[in-house]
Amino acid sequence: MTTPKLIAKDVSKVFWIEGEDKPVHALDHVSLSVGDGEFVCIVGPSGCGKTTFLNIAAGLLKHDGGSMEIAGNLSNGPGRDRAVVFQQARLLPWRTTFGNVRYGMELHRRFDEAQMDERTQRFIDLVGLNGAERRHPGELSGGMQQRVNLARALAVDPEILLMDEPFAALDAQTREFMQAELLRIWRETRKTVMFVTHQIDEAVFLADRVVVFGTKPGRFKAEFKVDFPRPRTLSLKRDPRFLALMDDIWGLIEEEAQRAGLLHAYETEARP
Repeated sequence: MTTPKLIAKDVSKVFWIEGEDKPVHALDHVSLSVGDGEFVCIVGPSGCGKTTFLNIAAGLLKHDGGSMEIAGNLSNGPGRDRAVVFQQARLLPWRTTFGNVRYGMELHRRFDEAQMDERTQRFIDLVGLNGAERRHPGELSGGMQQRVNLARALAVDPEILLMDEPFAALDAQTREFMQAELLRIWRETRKTVMFVTHQIDEAVFLADRVVVFGTKPGRFKAEFKVDFPRPRTLSLKRDPRFLALMDDIWGLIEEEAQRAGLLHAYETEARP
């Protein structure tokens, strides 16, 4: 059995908010592992610490308790062993598609010039942007910009790919298409992926496992194994088994939202 690419043990995080006399416990003893080549999605109510947990894994935030291990090494800051795909593409507007995909490798300094050029073109082709190499970000649609963002992350050859609501800013149709494209790319690269989303159907469609976080404080609540065979097509979302699994996950999230006061339970009056 291979060693998991990510091992979180009792990870806790506290924020002190100016003007408040009590700290906000964003994460409370969260333990989670993500296996080599596994695709894990994290869902939960707003404010449950999903993005905080991902930012700790990325090394962008310090945890206050517990430990975070990436590819066998304790994480205390950003590293070359991981890449992050954020909700916004954050491309350099003065660089072309080719230049933006190449940029991460230039920072890492792991590859020589010829290797960087070869890998840049390879991942541009992989994400379906062949022919757009000379375009600048302002000449690309939102979906195309996120493809550049993904290609840039993959080109540096990370041990784990961390994705924080990468399709949230896209229109509904483009988001569906990008989910299918992401699975195609994942099948070819077999990268380990931890993906944060608010969309339950997105999580079930993409993941090997869906992890549900509870809120106030943020904590591990439950996980669901997703057994639908791969490769998956978007038609899976109409399968009754898919809808039933979504309903189970939604039930837990609604329960958490009610407990935290984010959603108020109601009773329907019986009709005469």
